[in-house]
Amino acid sequence: MPKLHLVSHEICPYAQRAAIALLEKKAPFQRSNIDLDHKPDWFDKLSPLGKVPLLQVGDDVIFESAVICEYLDDTIEPRLHPADPLKRARHRAWIEFGSAILAALWEFNTAKDAQTFEATRKELQTRFETVEGALGEGSYFAGENFSLVDAAFAPIFRYFDVYDGFVDFGLFANTPKVRAWRQALAQRPSVRNAVAGDYPQKLLGFLKKRDSELARRIGAA
Repeated sequence: MPKLHLVSHEICPYAQRAAIALLEKKAPFQRSNIDLDHKPDWFDKLSPLGKVPLLQVGDDVIFESAVICEYLDDTIEPRLHPADPLKRARHRAWIEFGSAILAALWEFNTAKDAQTFEATRKELQTRFETVEGALGEGSYFAGENFSLVDAAFAPIFRYFDVYDGFVDFGLFANTPKVRAWRQALAQRPSVRNAVAGDYPQKLLGFLKKRDSELARRIGAA
């Protein structure tokens, strides 16, 4: 197996997806976090989009978290996608839905005023209620088998593991299955170890720098 090097950022949820997949597969890898506000020259040469994560595979470079996770699943056991093509396609679709939630979360995190914040809060609540309808029985998205969908959603829930220490925004009030899923993912070693112990402080620092409505509400709590 070629040497694996994950180029990451300390709070990036997309980089966490790749890290979780690597940890689930117990694949040896090096990880380097970069400052996206002051990108090193070598990074700009490697990243066509100027984003993390990147996965260096020997002398080759793969970018985009979904592509990275697919490559890892194609090359390293255990497989985290279902073997059945239809189920696999369904999982890929829900990973994309998770990416749409992350886009809404960016607006939630950085909204400058109460009106925008409340609109994105309602959007997120609706999206989590949609996810509720897709969940069945068991600890994870696919029952008792951890999958790449779980790797995609775990970084989403991690935001609220931090926020709930200050304010409960009511996003999961009507989603008992999502709440149980979130709790199971928070206890998974790969999920816990995908970020450093100072993740909450780094996230709160990120919010404070952007003078967001969320930062103000957390600060007033």
